[in-house]
Amino acid sequence: MSVAPSSKPPGPVTSSVYNFVLLSFREAGETQFFRSFQEALTQKRWLQSSIPVQVAAQSSIQNRQIRTGITGIERKMQAKNKQMEQNISEAFEDLSKLIDKAKEMVDLSRTISNKIRDKQGAITEDETIKFKSYLLSLGIPDPVTRETHGSGAMYHMELAKELSRVLEKPLQECGGMMSLTDVYCWVNRARGMELLSPDDLLNACKMLEALGLPVRLKIFDSGVVVLHLLSHSEEEIILDTTKLLEEKKSLTADELSQLVAVSVVLARERFVLET
Repeated sequence: MSVAPSSKPPGPVTSSVYNFVLLSFREAGETQFFRSFQEALTQKRWLQSSIPVQVAAQSSIQNRQIRTGITGIERKMQAKNKQMEQNISEAFEDLSKLIDKAKEMVDLSRTISNKIRDKQGAITEDETIKFKSYLLSLGIPDPVTRETHGSGAMYHMELAKELSRVLEKPLQECGGMMSLTDVYCWVNRARGMELLSPDDLLNACKMLEALGLPVRLKIFDSGVVVLHLLSHSEEEIILDTTKLLEEKKSLTADELSQLVAVSVVLARERFVLET
């Protein structure tokens, strides 16, 4: 751009004595400009865009005011607490529904068990055994509780009988022996809502031998506590472990645990018995 001649007045200015604008097109384009100019005058877009811009500016100012300062921090904390309360409320609502549903299933299993006992003649023994196995596979047996069998020694005696009954098959499937920790998890999973405390489980296990039940409590020298089938004596365990060692030439505790379907802890105890 070249410097304006000294005879030309300065510009732009805030006001003018003229009421027109002179446009000069030296290399054509006037027709296209005039068409666009006429379209712009007809649509009057400057009137349509002025309102949203003003509203957006006001909204931005309000948001900026809300999010800044102590008031903004308080409102943010209130919104966070409200969302947390809503999440907690929904979680407890789902938990209440789950508990109600579990209670319905337990009541249903008890009703069916009572009907089976009342109609022994109408239902064959095979059907009864099969149906009870279905209930047990669902983890909904009719558990021994303090409400139904009192407290103290009588409760632990009945609980010991229940443990012997429900654990006989799982013990056979895992090599005749199961750690007391695994027993605790397995039994409570099978009992549903009627959970056992560790003390009640231990006291019931201590009565297994006195009641002459086929499941017994054993404590190894290392302190590991297990339940084992009476039919699986230490002599049989030693013979089985010796046979596996002769076949495999060498075995680690991990390899033995996989072969006989026991935990690594119990596999180590088998090696101790072997020595």
